[in-house]
Amino acid sequence: MSGSDESRPRPRWDPDDRGVGVGDARAHLVTLDAMRDVAERDGWVAESPEAHLLPRLSEHAAGSVPLRIETTTTEPEGTFAVDLRWVGAPDPESWQVRAAAVALIGVIAETSSLVHERRDQDGVATFDVLTGLLPGDTAFATHGHTLRLRVRVDG
Repeated sequence: MSGSDESRPRPRWDPDDRGVGVGDARAHLVTLDAMRDVAERDGWVAESPEAHLLPRLSEHAAGSVPLRIETTTTEPEGTFAVDLRWVGAPDPESWQVRAAAVALIGVIAETSSLVHERRDQDGVATFDVLTGLLPGDTAFATHGHTLRLRVRVDG
């Protein structure tokens, strides 16, 4: 590899002729820092996610998105894990699965949310979600939810 190839930034998509963006996201650090602060508080994750989150998730999954809830569990640290199956058109593109998951997340999202998607070797898309009310967002005490959606696409 020549010196010029080594110094060229990796493309961010295809085709990416620039290799560099137009700015940064520093303006969002205040919110990210506030989320980190509340996420570190003992007891910040709200209790009983099966009572608070599942009814809305079930209602929305039953008719508004091409996802079917198969199982749910509350993990020891409070994360509400929901296993879903894609029931839409066969062979969906990644963005279609992501759009359905984000729509489902939207029915339980609080005023601030962070979503991280990853895929395993079997093609299961996992969406880890941190959502909550930050200080000053509401008259209620700050609290939040952690959610893990695992979407299996067969075919």
